[in-house]
Amino acid sequence: MKRCLLMLLLIGLTAPVFSQQEEEPPIPPKRSKAKVGALAGFTPGWLIVDVIPINDFLESAGGAPLKDNGVFLWGGGGAAYIMLLPNFRVGGVGMSGSIKSTSLDPFGLRRDAQLRVGFGGVTLEYVVPVVDRLDVALGTMLGGGGIDLILRRDIGGVNQWEREKQILRLGSPLLNLRRTLSGSYFVWIPSVNVEYAILGWLGVRLGASYVGMSAPSWTIDDDHELLGVPSNITGKGFMINGGLFVGTF
Repeated sequence: MKRCLLMLLLIGLTAPVFSQQEEEPPIPPKRSKAKVGALAGFTPGWLIVDVIPINDFLESAGGAPLKDNGVFLWGGGGAAYIMLLPNFRVGGVGMSGSIKSTSLDPFGLRRDAQLRVGFGGVTLEYVVPVVDRLDVALGTMLGGGGIDLILRRDIGGVNQWEREKQILRLGSPLLNLRRTLSGSYFVWIPSVNVEYAILGWLGVRLGASYVGMSAPSWTIDDDHELLGVPSNITGKGFMINGGLFVGTF
């Protein structure tokens, strides 16, 4: 009799424990870390261009050299994640900027030079989540772009209608002049960027890139072919770039 009472007491004490174990909900599966969404925004950059060969050209013609500390570029871009490849996004970007120089000789002859650099194309990036809100994006841009070297000469004074007619008819090395030397290139830009989501819809970026250019084609005033341009005159160089984006992060 005592054994029966003891068995019933043990069953009564252990039954709630087994019932709790059976009623516990299953552990939910871990959430996927694959990123989704799209973004667009402002993309500035600082491009270090080799202007030494251009300055040699300008100074030999009586012009002033360009500053050699780089070119500030303005631009914009955007991208969207594609679902076929996790954390992979496709987009586009465009950037451009310029630097200038001016010289004035004792006879009042002014010489201006402006170097413009620009490019644009498709971006391909793989995003690696590091911690919450912080990502590293590895990618490249493929597209086109180039440089324009705009040369101006101004003898000063008042421009007159009759003098313009004489320039058209006869031309003269002593009158005003403007020439645009344009080089078009295939452009590729490998890059690495660190991105941080300040808010769910606002993010910033800081990174480094290398702007590569090849296969040049040069013209004068977008019309006449220009031959004999030295191969070291390009818009390629290292670039520090940033960004301010809105979208989903």
